[in-house]
Amino acid sequence: MIYTLGLTKDQQLVENFPLEHIKEDRFDWFWVDFSEPTAKENLLLHTFFQFHPLAVEDALMRLQRPKIDYYDDYYFTVVHKLNPKELTSEEISLFISSKFVVSYHQFPVHEFEIVKRELESHPNRWDRGTFFIMYQTIDKIVDEFFPLVFTIEDRLNTIEDQLDYKNSVDLMNDVFDLRNDLLHIRRTVLPMRDLLYRILNSNRLNLTQKEKAYFSDVHDHLVKLTEMVESNRELTADMRDSHMSMNAIRMNNIMMTLTIVSTIFIPLTFIAGVYGMNFVNMPELNWHYGYFITLGLMIFIVFAMLMLFKKRGWLGFFKDD
Repeated sequence: MIYTLGLTKDQQLVENFPLEHIKEDRFDWFWVDFSEPTAKENLLLHTFFQFHPLAVEDALMRLQRPKIDYYDDYYFTVVHKLNPKELTSEEISLFISSKFVVSYHQFPVHEFEIVKRELESHPNRWDRGTFFIMYQTIDKIVDEFFPLVFTIEDRLNTIEDQLDYKNSVDLMNDVFDLRNDLLHIRRTVLPMRDLLYRILNSNRLNLTQKEKAYFSDVHDHLVKLTEMVESNRELTADMRDSHMSMNAIRMNNIMMTLTIVSTIFIPLTFIAGVYGMNFVNMPELNWHYGYFITLGLMIFIVFAMLMLFKKRGWLGFFKDD
């Protein structure tokens, strides 16, 4: 589908006009939006607009990083937005000059609807033309990143409050899922931040100081997003490390307990093994109280070893809370 919007020479904003009207030189600037275009509409990038083949190829093919390329009388830029459900990057291509904006995307972009409403409701911004469309598009796309990061941040804070290291398998699975979501967001935010930095420091765009101030604001938002993503990733790493450390401590305590039990039973097993041998000449077997003496000795050994372990601080469960 192709949407058209333009500002005529007599300062009238018109939309959905035929592409042929562009050649009549009746517009101060115009915007042509290719939304989920057909194969026939794709050809118009070559045949009607005659954009550079490399730029058209980048627009038609996916897996492009956010970037800006310069051509004779226009420049080509690729921006990324996030799919809020899958957290995957979706590419939007923009062909921009002082006279036109041609946007191309293979999926619906509701940010463009917001930009259209902004243009319709604020006639005083019409003179900003293509700059306004470019800025507003990137700004609205970046604004959509914040709710996703805030949601993850709130979820992490909730998990941190609920985290019980004695039974935290499900919560840690959530932490790993959120860490993976942050990685997806990071893969989009960082290249977008680099793109805005290039736009701000490019001498070929001929941006005024006032226009640079707008893009600087978007760049600041991306820097803030980057810091939030990195901070939350560090939080997930801390939660993961704390979980592993506490599990290691619990495992050490369990192993210590089992070791103490085994150590106590070693002399008892030895005594029981000695008197379990089937030798005829064992004088102790003829004692009247031999059985009780042996049991008493075994009990004494148990208590003596427990007291020794307690004295050395190996019995944590004997300590006062």
